Amino acid sequence: MTALRHSLFHGLAGALLVVSATSAVMAADAKRGAYIYTAAGCQGCHTTPKDAKAKVLLAGGRALKTPFGTYFTPNITPDPETGIGKWSHADFKRALRDGKTPAGENYFPVFPYTAYTKMSDADIADLWAYLQSVPPVKRANLPHDTKFIFGWRMMMWPWRIMNFEPGAMKADVAKSVTWNRGAYLVEALSHCGECHTPRDPLGGLKGDMHLAGTVDGPDGDPVPNITPDKETGVGEWTEDDYESLFGLGMLPDGDFIGGEMTEVYENTAKLSDADRRAMTVYLMSLPAIHNRVSKAKP
Repeated sequence: MTALRHSLFHGLAGALLVVSATSAVMAADAKRGAYIYTAAGCQGCHTTPKDAKAKVLLAGGRALKTPFGTYFTPNITPDPETGIGKWSHADFKRALRDGKTPAGENYFPVFPYTAYTKMSDADIADLWAYLQSVPPVKRANLPHDTKFIFGWRMMMWPWRIMNFEPGAMKADVAKSVTWNRGAYLVEALSHCGECHTPRDPLGGLKGDMHLAGTVDGPDGDPVPNITPDKETGVGEWTEDDYESLFGLGMLPDGDFIGGEMTEVYENTAKLSDADRRAMTVYLMSLPAIHNRVSKAKP
């Protein structure tokens, strides 16, 4: 009888976990998912500039030039043949949380799963619900054009051991709600560190230089230091300066941002006032790192 009770208990517990997970997916909010989609910058990476003008979204094919070669983003529309139409919510969550394809292969870290892993289950479910609502586009993915070994997925195993820690972000109870929200937006959804942090020779982010800028940003362009260092970063910026950047794309000197940062501003401008302020509070609290990036303009 004890063994029977033990078996029944674990069977019931397993069933409750399944019901709980299913309920979370059923309760997913596509409208809220659209907000997550904007904050996460999905459109910018998965849509070519030409397609964006034609309102053909998320069909992939955007070239991401890196020191390791050129990677082309995939089609993430609900097309069942060339997109993610045959994926389940579990497949989608696995891609974001664990950086793996439905077949269990490792994604290349040009897909910022190292940041998206920090997303909450609710946000992943809402984003999934939204992506199911976009028009499907039939377009096959392009093969990557990479240097030797950097196109081998098996090489991702040692890279992951050194550079990837999966798991949703946990709140810092010593910090305010606003600070924690800002940390989540900057580190998980908007994945700012993926562009603003220098990388080692194998493409791993240098943790001690987090957000300190790099000369090898997207397409080989320099990316500025956005830590509060007064000489080489944004230590002289005020909260109003951040609001002008996030809401208007305007820098403290009156100039406007350009290049790929324009796409980022177009996303942050759509965020709520509270979320933009949360990002400001978090960024202003970070340690200042002295790192002058030549020709990089905040």
